[in-house]
Amino acid sequence: MNRDQIEGGLRNLKGRGRTALGAVKGRARPQVEGAYEQVAGVAQAAYGRTRDRAEHLYEDGYRLTDEAASRGHRLHQEARTRGRHLRDEANRRSRELAIRADENRGTTLALVAATAFGLGWLFSRRR
Repeated sequence: MNRDQIEGGLRNLKGRGRTALGAVKGRARPQVEGAYEQVAGVAQAAYGRTRDRAEHLYEDGYRLTDEAASRGHRLHQEARTRGRHLRDEANRRSRELAIRADENRGTTLALVAATAFGLGWLFSRRR
């Protein structure tokens, strides 16, 4: 609760009292002034509630922004770690494949030639 809410509530009560007093005395002017004070008090209290809500929304937005930045940082770190792991795994497997190809040169040459022939046949214009 902020100052505007408190002052608005007090102003509304003051206006009610003034309106009631004017009604008891039978005078129109205090009644009108009291009604004016009531409306002004309600408006001031509403402004105070709105301001209070806006401050809470600002704080929530700030907290959510910090949380999103923290999550983004964690996801970035996790992606880097996984990327490095996958890169290392790909390097390991490619080295193993190169060793196998070097050990079986004849078979590797036959597979490469067959693949080249098949691709050439698939992409040739005269089939």
